[in-house]
Amino acid sequence: MSKETWSFIIVAGGTGSRLGGTPKQFRLLAGIPVWKWSAMVAEKLWEEGAVEELIIVVPEDRIAETGEGCRLRIPTRLTAGGAKRSESVMNGLKISCGSHVLVHDAARPFITPELCRRLMEDALAHGASVPLVPCTDSLKRISSGKMICVDRTEYFRTQTPQVFEKAPLIKAITLYGTDGTDEAEAWIASGREISRTEGLESNFKITTQSDWERALSMTGASKIQRTGHGYDIHRLVKGRKLILAGIEIEDPELGLLGHSDADIVMHTVMDAMLGAAGLPDIGTLFPASDAKWKDADSRELLRTVVAKVRSRGWRIDWVDVTLEAQSPRLGHMVPDFIRSVASYISEENGETNFNMKVKSGEGCGAVGRNECMICHGVAVLSRYNWDQA
Repeated sequence: MSKETWSFIIVAGGTGSRLGGTPKQFRLLAGIPVWKWSAMVAEKLWEEGAVEELIIVVPEDRIAETGEGCRLRIPTRLTAGGAKRSESVMNGLKISCGSHVLVHDAARPFITPELCRRLMEDALAHGASVPLVPCTDSLKRISSGKMICVDRTEYFRTQTPQVFEKAPLIKAITLYGTDGTDEAEAWIASGREISRTEGLESNFKITTQSDWERALSMTGASKIQRTGHGYDIHRLVKGRKLILAGIEIEDPELGLLGHSDADIVMHTVMDAMLGAAGLPDIGTLFPASDAKWKDADSRELLRTVVAKVRSRGWRIDWVDVTLEAQSPRLGHMVPDFIRSVASYISEENGETNFNMKVKSGEGCGAVGRNECMICHGVAVLSRYNWDQA
């Protein structure tokens, strides 16, 4: 290996949109950005004399932030990513100095120096090497609407880092890899030989919320839950729309009075979640004193609140509300209300995490006299914490 030089390229240019909130590669995993877990492995290889440099490819607007957070001894350079993965990889290759490269997804934080060394040895023998993990589940293929059984022993899951001689890789990507999902696809299309190296089950890619929770659990993080309470009250007046849970009620005699659209259910849901997350209430976030929020659509406000809660690492486990209303009769609309709110707050697993009840005022008090509606709610949020001591 003495004649070869090695560059370690971490590709962190994606948006991480499927996970939501902060892009996954920049989320803190046990207090460390996800991309940096791989960078620390690269530094160990550098300490051993196995690699010469680290290249990190990030969105252009993250270059300064990432540079400040590096604080690594390994010689490190940063470059901007492109619109496609292949463009991001090429940008990293263009500034790399090594004759050979390890190209790694930043969203796979649990690589090991041992895996990298095995890949490098195999790549020297064959020009390229990729880590593969056998499929253990039974596999089916759908063709023209028909399900076809396939032999799982013929299929493998591909991981990173993928290791190549640099010059042929650049040529392969240029000719074949502009739309590929990984570098091996372009390499194979160019007709070159590639070695299979046994991957690691722990070297999974963080893509979904369940992946994120798995990663957190592997760091020793502990799950915490918090409960928040929400409450809202609005007067009923003539000449106003009646909007509940994002649904406009047809031909109401009275509507709810408020600075925004006065959707009392949405407001309660938001305050309950904000309370659980330890954040200010909607009166502080969207003050009635600001004309900007006049007649605001509470569905859009809810989207903002959900993004704010999730950006702090919180998962929305459950929200339950009770609406007190004398009229109109709303019981038959409860399933529609539930579907409406759940469409804004449900997590990626698709399970409904919202419940709602409607109670009559029974002719008692301000609600019973049809002077107002009142709504109460509770929200349960969870996230992982870790001991940073």
